[in-house]
Amino acid sequence: MGVAAARRWHPGNVGLLFRLAELLIVILPLAGITIAAIKAFSAANQRRREQPRDSFQSRQQDNHIGVAVPVGRTASNQAAQWRAITRVLEEHTRTDARWLDYELDVAKLLDFPLMTDMRHPLTVGFHRAKLRADLLRPAKAEDLLDDRDSAGQYLAAVEDYVTAFNVAEAEAIRRRRNDFSREGQQRIARAQSLLRVASDSAATPKERQHAYELACKELDGLIVLPSTMRAEIERGIAGQIDG
Repeated sequence: MGVAAARRWHPGNVGLLFRLAELLIVILPLAGITIAAIKAFSAANQRRREQPRDSFQSRQQDNHIGVAVPVGRTASNQAAQWRAITRVLEEHTRTDARWLDYELDVAKLLDFPLMTDMRHPLTVGFHRAKLRADLLRPAKAEDLLDDRDSAGQYLAAVEDYVTAFNVAEAEAIRRRRNDFSREGQQRIARAQSLLRVASDSAATPKERQHAYELACKELDGLIVLPSTMRAEIERGIAGQIDG
């Protein structure tokens, strides 16, 4: 019996047991790490699924409970928009006044004739920009508060108008009357003096009318007076005659 037992026992059996034990020692920690990683991944997925609901519920609560918060932000935005609109309206009016100086001031207009020369692209450009800004101008600033698209279009149009006017005016100041021949410049100078007489209320109606007619002849083919200026001079002469 002892011999049979000895035959059944073999040192290789012990080695096999040791290898199994070593394998278990390696596998068990790895299994624990794997299980922990799976649990962590599952928890992260669960949090991601719950987060949109939580965020949505939070926004809903904010909208329901904190109505004053969005209203406050809207009021602040409207205040800023109101200031922007009023500033743009003021700039529009100021630029119109600058242009009106050329339309009504004979001396200034004839010193810088490019401002009324519709053959020049810069003059055409600022007139086109002015027309667009005028068409988009609201009757009152309040009309643009609730209309962001119209407000944006108007602000952009006024910016284009002011920019185009500044460019045209700078070019007109640079050129003055230099685009005209010597004879043309002399005719403009004579017309400028005659128009001063035509606009002078101290002159007689006959003197004013005669000076105006001569001035128009001097400017014929050179400069076209704005309709506003012509109407102003003619009204002054007619009013003096009627008086």
